[in-house]
Amino acid sequence: MPARGGTQLSCKLGLKKQRPLVAERPQGPPDGAHTPCPKEPRLEPPKTLAPQCSVYFSSSKGHPVRLGSDFFDQPAVPLAQAFLGQVLVRRLSDGTELRGRIVETEAYLGPEDEAAHSRGGRQTPRNRGMFMKPGTLYVYFIYGMYFCMNVSSQGDGACVLLRALEPLGGLETMRQLRSAHRKGSARAIKDRELCSGPSKLCQALAIDKSFDQRDLARDQAVWLEQGTPGPREPAVVAAARVGIGSAGEWVQKPLRFYIQGSPWVSVVDRGAERGTQA
Repeated sequence: MPARGGTQLSCKLGLKKQRPLVAERPQGPPDGAHTPCPKEPRLEPPKTLAPQCSVYFSSSKGHPVRLGSDFFDQPAVPLAQAFLGQVLVRRLSDGTELRGRIVETEAYLGPEDEAAHSRGGRQTPRNRGMFMKPGTLYVYFIYGMYFCMNVSSQGDGACVLLRALEPLGGLETMRQLRSAHRKGSARAIKDRELCSGPSKLCQALAIDKSFDQRDLARDQAVWLEQGTPGPREPAVVAAARVGIGSAGEWVQKPLRFYIQGSPWVSVVDRGAERGTQA
């Protein structure tokens, strides 16, 4: 069931409004990272791996349902909750398909949200994806080396950050993609570490700035599929977002959502979990 109190949070609704672009000013990313570096590397899939097409597309029967524009056309908080359990798919240039079940998200509510890139209604070339139609990707660059992927929602300047996945298919390819960006470490990356964070997720799926402003409902290289429901609906925890240090009252608002008990979640909040069980 949806986390207690999550849907009661206010957010601006309505269609996206296109505003004139203004000069970009420094602003903190949703997870409290630094201003992006102008030199942004492109992530490339490993060239030595043979195609590993998933059985999900082996025949027309049992073909999973690709989620379309209607799914994304909802406010940020319910969309962040609705993402949980759905399957994110990335098809590489060699045909390899990587799959992961979404287990953790964060909602950013637009101009009123002091932790959002669109706080105060500001629109820049960098964050324009937040103001485009629901389902548009907003990919930004942080720390001079990492990417984070968001999906725009209903509401002017609102979006959802994808924080963590449970890897389902193409794990060895994910491991190679992650390992290519590690320096000085020979330790093998564990399965639970492949996508346990927004930047890890982007590395594992070879998501870079070229995906910014793509339509997740129509793109041929990345899309969302309806997840397979389990025997019972998982408990969803609503907790404070991660890495937000100077956003006033917004620092503690429970706008991060994750599946309780999932080992793939990036950060567990025991206090919030106790509140969910109460």
